[in-house]
Amino acid sequence: MTILKVECYAGYKGNQYPVRFFLQDRILEVREIEDQWYSPSEQYFKVLAGDDNLYILCHDEGNDSWSLAAFRKN
Repeated sequence: MTILKVECYAGYKGNQYPVRFFLQDRILEVREIEDQWYSPSEQYFKVLAGDDNLYILCHDEGNDSWSLAAFRKN
């Protein structure tokens, strides 16, 4: 998995969902969150980014770190 820097919407629960992420030298805006699910220690977001590709972002809640779990080019 690729480690990412992710900026999130911070509501009443803290970091609630990603709004943009940095992948290599690119900044990708999240246009739509298509799905979201949880494992015991991680939260996953399937997002459509500004480049029209799909990404699955994983937030490890214990370490407060983000990674790229999957990618699909549209």
